[in-house]
Amino acid sequence: MADKPVRTDKATAVAELTEQFRSSTATVLTEFRGLTVAQLKALRRSLGGQATYAVAKNTLAKRAATDAGITGLDDLFTGPTALAFVSGDVVEAAKGLRDFAKAHPFLVIKGGIFEGKPLSAAEVGKLADLESREVLLAKLAGAMKANLSKAAATLQAPLSQAVRLAAALQNKRERGEAA
Repeated sequence: MADKPVRTDKATAVAELTEQFRSSTATVLTEFRGLTVAQLKALRRSLGGQATYAVAKNTLAKRAATDAGITGLDDLFTGPTALAFVSGDVVEAAKGLRDFAKAHPFLVIKGGIFEGKPLSAAEVGKLADLESREVLLAKLAGAMKANLSKAAATLQAPLSQAVRLAAALQNKRERGEAA
């Protein structure tokens, strides 16, 4: 079956979406049926610099995903679809979407794609449950510092024991000489 010719404006939209799929760290598909324009604006603001949120026609978004080499999302392109293209921290963007969905039940997270692999809505939720990159790095640094402190204490222990032994021997010698 031959593809229908695509109008120029649709071809431009598909090209833009394809580029966003390719340049994004992750993409989360949502259904926004029932949200007001003001709520959508608030959602875009809540995502900040982590992601851009765009409403797209399913046929165009599906074609763009295919053009970008993304598979496994076809079932998610049903109903009114909006895409959150994540360019920043994936965990923070997932948390922002999850928190907004809790406050506004009309926003439904359908699933997404991360590192070329399709994600279910539950897997997007698991991403949101992770701690942010900064917190994980801080924990790693703290663990490394603690291990270095333990190593330093372990290496200092024989030296301090030798100093205490020398001091005890000197005290014993002084007492022996005085007696």
